[in-house]
Amino acid sequence: MSWNDLTIAVVAGDAREQEIARCAVRAGARVRAFGFPWPEKGIEGVYHASDAADALKGADIALFPIPGIAPDGGLFAPSNPDRIIPSHEMLAGMNKGANIILGWADDNLKSHCDALGISLHEYEWDVDLMLLRGPAIVEGVLKVLIENTQITVHRANVCLVGQGTIGSLLTHTLVGLGARVSVAARNPVQRAAAYAAGAEAYTLEELPEILPRMDIVIGSVPRQLIGEDLLKTMRSDVLLVDVAAPPGTIDRDKAGEMGIKAVWARGMGARAPITVGKSQWTGIERRIKDIMEKQK
Repeated sequence: MSWNDLTIAVVAGDAREQEIARCAVRAGARVRAFGFPWPEKGIEGVYHASDAADALKGADIALFPIPGIAPDGGLFAPSNPDRIIPSHEMLAGMNKGANIILGWADDNLKSHCDALGISLHEYEWDVDLMLLRGPAIVEGVLKVLIENTQITVHRANVCLVGQGTIGSLLTHTLVGLGARVSVAARNPVQRAAAYAAGAEAYTLEELPEILPRMDIVIGSVPRQLIGEDLLKTMRSDVLLVDVAAPPGTIDRDKAGEMGIKAVWARGMGARAPITVGKSQWTGIERRIKDIMEKQK
């Protein structure tokens, strides 16, 4: 199989998917698309489908967004008026032995793919890809902080809950901007790295001691760690920013009920869609090449 033999469906997402679709066309594939912001002049070489099922019809490979699937099974598609929830009928039009490349799949999508013989390839946690799109995510988070506070990041008390790839990039950036950064992480190596970067490092069990003095709390763990009990320890004017995939680190609904401002900063990679779209394509392209190699 060559690129010229491939039909690729790009379904859901945001402006990053425009660039991914362009990259797929440049690689030589036939491209069908639906569910992300469509440019006024279209995208040369890309068929704009009427719905997700139409986009997936005859596709060898489907590209779904990196941001995690919502609790109701919906793909990340903030500009689309209707929810895009993969169903058996929607996926059934793909070619035999088709593949879906995405951030990560939920049980609903996995069950449909098992039934239809579609292979799933998840890449949300690939460190190389995360690092490539990391700078755009960090810039997006900084934008959220600046727009939602009346204080400077410089000298602000900031707590980062979680210290994975994005959490560590945020730590280095915030320390560099002069924030007083505290990091809470389960992994002792991550805590040591945070300390070496200039932050104060704590275990998750120490959160009740440090949260009351924070101006900003940022969560990057895709598991709810900050619920009602910890929210009660915080000041009412604290800013909570959740950058994690569903369900997120913070109980944002409870925070809202308590009058605490909570922002779910999803899709921050969209801040620089051309740059991030190209970086995501490097990971996608590698996986497509692996698929084609196995099908020789």
